[in-house]
Parts: sequence; structure tokens; C-alpha cells
Amino acid sequence: MKTRITERLGIQYPIICGGMFQVGRAELAAAVSEAGGLGTITSKTQGTPENLRKEIQKVKALTDKPFAVNLNLFPSQSATPNDEFIEVMVEEDVKIVETSGRSPKEIMPLLKEQGFIVLHKVPGVKYAVSAEKLGVDAVIIVGNETGGHPGMSDVGSLVMLPRVADSVNIPIIAGGGFSDGRGLVSAMALGAEGILMGTRFMATKEAPVHDNVKNWMVAADETNTIVVQRNIGSPSRVALNEVSKEVDRLEQEGATLEDLLPLITGQRSKSVYFEGDLDGGIWSCGQAVGLVKEVLSIKELFMQMEEEAKQSLQHIQERMSSNISV
Repeated sequence: MKTRITERLGIQYPIICGGMFQVGRAELAAAVSEAGGLGTITSKTQGTPENLRKEIQKVKALTDKPFAVNLNLFPSQSATPNDEFIEVMVEEDVKIVETSGRSPKEIMPLLKEQGFIVLHKVPGVKYAVSAEKLGVDAVIIVGNETGGHPGMSDVGSLVMLPRVADSVNIPIIAGGGFSDGRGLVSAMALGAEGILMGTRFMATKEAPVHDNVKNWMVAADETNTIVVQRNIGSPSRVALNEVSKEVDRLEQEGATLEDLLPLITGQRSKSVYFEGDLDGGIWSCGQAVGLVKEVLSIKELFMQMEEEAKQSLQHIQERMSSNISV
């Protein structure tokens, strides 16, 4: 499975665990990297530069494989100390950074000066083109199926991927709707050189979330998510629960950001992830949840995906051969 992504990042499988608020911690990131993918810890989850340093050191104690740190560039009620986070990453010899949210234009000079490999997450073609011009090493393109922030376009991965592949020359990583080896093969066929998963990694043994969440994901289907926060220009795909239903109802009545804040604050998700209260708050979940059938270890998941990818390729070859007239 060699691609420009595996070669550039020094990983075995072209599979990346995206940065996930509250979930992107050392245990999960290290397990993904150790299994041959690229794990990611989220700086926003750690809160302070020193907490980020401790989390980086935890990852390094668990694996000597490459891993990334996500820098959140979304607008925030409180300032995000990204410059300080970058300083810690330099001191701790982190080589790969995933940026998400707004354009990384302001911090790109610093990131490139320090020699980082920059993977930037975008929700549309024009953003991918802009990111390439800024000098990012690869773009992560997320379709509307993705958990978290899919952007405003409502375009799915099936169309988004080839559109981006036709528009940029740097490697593309596909996100949104991917959870198995069949998805990996399809992403490659559409022009990607790797996939990014979030939802599927939440339903693994190493994910630092409550079993109630994992069991809900196994029982859920692709209709059990909803996109909220459109009214405030920051759409987010989350699990369908009592809180997200209430947010949706309020938005239909014209609710403002101030009206929604008590319900959408990220701190409420802690009671979901760590206490198992499925209606404790809104929490990110993609449509790929419909493809989650069991809770596996990361290693088991990768072995399963590799076998699924081989079977998919064999199926394609057989179908093509059987339909070719001599």
C-alpha cells in the first residue's frame, strides 16, 4: 500500500486517525501509529501547552512510530495558544501537524521554517487549491458524510474527491464516510492516496470513550446522525440524541449563537465520552457509524481492512475480466 502519503509520513498503511476533540489522546494515537497508521492527538483537548507536552511524551513512551498533533484554527470563545503549542511541538521533536478550521496562512511560515509536514483539512475544492498555494504537504478533503465539521457545501465524498484530484497536484487524503477496506480502495480509485477516519476509530478498544458510546455506535445506522449549527455558519455532524434534536428544533425557530451556546459547548461532551451519558451533550459522529458492526482493537481493525481491500480489488478484477469480450 505504498503511496506518496505513506512514503512522506513514514507509515505502513495509508490510514490516518483524524484529530478529534476530547477523543484525540495519547492511548488512541499511539495505538494507531503502532499498528502502522498515523495517530493524532488534539492540542485543543489538552488545553494548555504544558498539558500538550505531557500528552506528546505519553505517546512517545508508547510508540516510536510517527504521529501528528492537530492544531485547531476554528474561531473560539477563548484564545487558542497555537504559537505556544507549536513551540512545544518543536521542543518535543514532533514532525507532523494536522491543521483544521480556518486557513493556516498565518502560521504556515512558522510551520515550514520549523520543518513540519503539514496536512490541512478542507471541506471543498477551492479551499484545497488555496491550501496547495500556501505550501501544505497534503490536503485532507472531507465530504458531507464526515463527523464534526463538513463545511457548508453538502457535497459527498463520491463527487468531492475526483473534483479535488482534478484540481491539485499534492497528495489527497480522503475523509468522510470511510471505515473499512472497501472504502480505502474506493478512495484510491477516486484519486486519494490515503484515508482519514474518526468515527470508526471511536469504536475501538483503545479509544478513550465510555463503552455506552461504543455500544451505541455498533447498534446505530447511517441515519442516526444530524447536521446542526447551520444557522451560525458552523455546521457540525453529530450523533442523533435528545440534545442535537433540541438544537435542531431551536435552529428551525431562528435561534442565535447565544441561544445555542449552552447546548453546543464542547465541554458537555465530556459527560458523553467519559461518563457514558448519551444525552449529555452533542458529540461528533459521521455517517460511517452505519458501517460499524463491532468493537475491535486497532490492530484487528487494520488487519480486517487489509483483507477487505484485497477482496475488493479481487472482486473488481474478476468483474472486469468476466465482462471483457475477446
